Amino acid sequence: MPSPTAAEPATVIEDRNPATGEIIQTLPCADENEVREAVARARAASPRWAAMGLSGRLAVLERIAVRFENEELIETLAQLITIEMGKPISNSRREAASMASSLRRLSASAADALATVETREGDMISRLSREPVGVVAAITPWNFPLGMAREVIVPALVAGNTIVFKPSELVPLCGAALFVEFIAELPIDVMVLTQGAEATGKALVSADIDMVGFVGSVSAGQHIMKACASGLKRLVLELGGKDPMIVCADADLEQAADFAVKESFRNSGQVCCSVERVYVESAVADRFAELVVERAGTITAGNGLDDVFMGPMSSAAQRDHVAAQVDEARQRGAQVLVGGAVRPGPGLFYEPTVVAAADESMEIMNEETFGPVVTLRTVDSGEQAVELANDSPFGLGASVWCGDRQRGLALAGGLQVGQVGLNQGLGSAGDPPWAGVKHSGFGFLGSPDGYRMFSRPLTLSWTEPT
Repeated sequence: MPSPTAAEPATVIEDRNPATGEIIQTLPCADENEVREAVARARAASPRWAAMGLSGRLAVLERIAVRFENEELIETLAQLITIEMGKPISNSRREAASMASSLRRLSASAADALATVETREGDMISRLSREPVGVVAAITPWNFPLGMAREVIVPALVAGNTIVFKPSELVPLCGAALFVEFIAELPIDVMVLTQGAEATGKALVSADIDMVGFVGSVSAGQHIMKACASGLKRLVLELGGKDPMIVCADADLEQAADFAVKESFRNSGQVCCSVERVYVESAVADRFAELVVERAGTITAGNGLDDVFMGPMSSAAQRDHVAAQVDEARQRGAQVLVGGAVRPGPGLFYEPTVVAAADESMEIMNEETFGPVVTLRTVDSGEQAVELANDSPFGLGASVWCGDRQRGLALAGGLQVGQVGLNQGLGSAGDPPWAGVKHSGFGFLGSPDGYRMFSRPLTLSWTEPT
């Protein structure tokens, strides 16, 4: 079948297994009329869902959480994730098994953030409530097809909104399976599913919705922002990253190399907060490269249903993008120490790759890679690394590896990102927002700040003598 052109949008999704190239299923794309109908249904359901109140909505979400405790369902979902987007089955099982507990955590945290608060000053009483926005378009990605959808859908529902859900066209069956479990407990049309590719997504953000919760690429996020501007629709955009890792000369190099390889190759590098740029102080650059090469050589890759660390790329377009970046870096003088090629045979596999001697003239140091590549760049100092790391349109996450804690904290504090780990990844205490700056995001997911983005504040004040 010839590829659709800009004038000929796709009318069907050919859902393919990226490890084999086989078509799993062909599904129709929702057209503009079907999208409008879906939004109208969600709009009609909005008043009664809002009227259930916070406690009523939480009771429904608890019943949904119970459904995700079913072991047979967990395995079915895990198999779907791996077959549709290639993730190793052990990782898919963890994602599916976390649904029940994460749904409960999100529901409880969002409820606390959205609770009504009354204050009094003399005779004046003010009541601050968090009201629903209305209809939320939840447009979610393929790399964590259950987890990222949950992070958008659950707080939106807790706040009293109805949902039109469009999963990525690369994981339509995962999206449909998630949808089935939610609507089994939700009142009719509180959540409506639309399947499709780019044209369906454009129709949805242009429809009569009140808000978009989107996780995906910068280019798609920019389009959504433009499309929503005329209607002043609310937005939460969790976009791409080009996360830097800074390795100081006094760092634990073994630990840092373990992290660099794991976080560059995890999910075949298809994670918004993957390590994409590693800045290493010159005194230890050669030794660090040796350690990274040793570890990269142990990475197993293959069909995600097998016992491997890394599966295929999600799509031919994504694999070709990674290959083009590596090839361009090589042509500009970078050294490919490991990998650097498309694996022959069936499936969308790209070799685990280590690129050294990179610099800012190369696309691989400037544009998101989203693939299984560790890119090393030697610097004179950690301070120079901070300067280079900040010279980027991206600002999602970062890590600093330094033996001197105070210096490490100072370097980390100078990075223009939403979250930083010192001698660790981005795990954090409490419930901070998942936030990006610059092109990495607009709005927040997680935390009271993030949950409240799916609501509108209403302050009601009156006088009541003491």
